[in-house]
Amino acid sequence: MTLVLAHRGYTGSAVENTLEAFAEARRLGADGVELDVRRSADGALVVHHDAVIPGAGAVAELGARELPPHVPLLPDALGVCEGMLVNVEIKNLPGDPGYDPDEAVSVATAATIVECGWADGVIVSSFNAPSIDAVRNAEPRLRVGWLLGPGADPAASVSPAAEAGYRALHPFVAQVNARLVDQAHAAGLAVNVWTVNPDSTLREMVGLGVDAVITDRLPEALVVARGG
Repeated sequence: MTLVLAHRGYTGSAVENTLEAFAEARRLGADGVELDVRRSADGALVVHHDAVIPGAGAVAELGARELPPHVPLLPDALGVCEGMLVNVEIKNLPGDPGYDPDEAVSVATAATIVECGWADGVIVSSFNAPSIDAVRNAEPRLRVGWLLGPGADPAASVSPAAEAGYRALHPFVAQVNARLVDQAHAAGLAVNVWTVNPDSTLREMVGLGVDAVITDRLPEALVVARGG
């Protein structure tokens, strides 16, 4: 069965990457949520997509107490996601404000997931391979997935991902076809696809047997994935 993950929570009635968005996704029956994590100036794990919070400043330059009220920390986000799979995407790309080549954000993320009792309920992903390598080095039991951009060649990424001990590929939806799914599955990798929104594309991905779709259209995706 293809799992349905709400992209940054359910944003039809809540602000993305907020506790309300995650709680609403759970209420609506999502199999999981995708959320984004950055590191604050004082080492807190902040759930926010962009490097800069409008009206507040760069996440990397703010302390946890300076965050707007709607911006949660990772432990609080996990706390409202009981029973769901949580895809934690680490944001730490070269060029980002506060980019950390030492991957302190990845080590802290791995430790926090384990401390919160979520080792079996999370998959950690990133566009930055060193970030997920750092997670695996810190906590080898955690599942990691390599997030691939629109310009990547997912087929060429299968062997390196399997050899590195990753558990999944997270390709862009336009790059996914039956051959890729078969190749990844043969290598022991799950295929979790982003961001899958049109009904026709949702049906196509489910038909290909991808392991999960990450979507902004949670109710519609649930209908398709459940055979409606």
